[in-house]
Amino acid sequence: MKKTIRQHIETDDYFCGFSIRSRGKARPADSKPMRDTRETQEDSIEALRARIALCEKCILHTTRTQAVPGEGCAQATLMFVGEAPGADEDAQGRPFVGRAGALLDKIINACALNRCDVYITNILKCRPPGNRDPHPDEIAQCLSYLEAQIKAIQPTVIVALGAHAARTLLGTDAPIGKMRGLFHEYTPSGTERPIKLMPTYHPAYLLRNYSHENRKRVWEDMKKVIEALGLPLPEKGAG
Repeated sequence: MKKTIRQHIETDDYFCGFSIRSRGKARPADSKPMRDTRETQEDSIEALRARIALCEKCILHTTRTQAVPGEGCAQATLMFVGEAPGADEDAQGRPFVGRAGALLDKIINACALNRCDVYITNILKCRPPGNRDPHPDEIAQCLSYLEAQIKAIQPTVIVALGAHAARTLLGTDAPIGKMRGLFHEYTPSGTERPIKLMPTYHPAYLLRNYSHENRKRVWEDMKKVIEALGLPLPEKGAG
């Protein structure tokens, strides 16, 4: 037990030791310019939140405490997509608020960003009972909400957290170990502009499968994301 606790602490700490060359708010070189559509984007996201909160498309609405639409910046250039809410998320109505969420926050901070700079959501908007894997019919019923969120936000890069998110968005059965580390193209239904998508390990996987190599792989993935956004790369600090 003591070894497990120590491993989890070290996993958390791995993403806390980066010093940032610049904490300025300059937007990425290839990012979307500030547009008059900001209010429209925010209105679209809020309308989606309201629709998701009342959704009864699949059986999950009978077992949830509340839906978990997602949260963050409506003009985010970086979007994180996980698999489904867990118990903590179901209780609070917010994505990634448990231990895995705390680790995701550290990863985001290590990229010289804050949670309010990005958008975080899941494939499913309701918790599957017992945190079981999503069923295909549940994904089919819920995917249109995610696609609508992506269309409204128009991120430059999407990070798919874990195999289920990556497989769903890319339409593949490939293992996450073969997908991660490479940019893929994801084109939301009804659009023509592909979006760069980086699959990487889910923070919960890092907590369950502690190793220096796994932590390093996630950070290597995120460095590629940082570069794709035109942001300065953090460097490992002394502390």
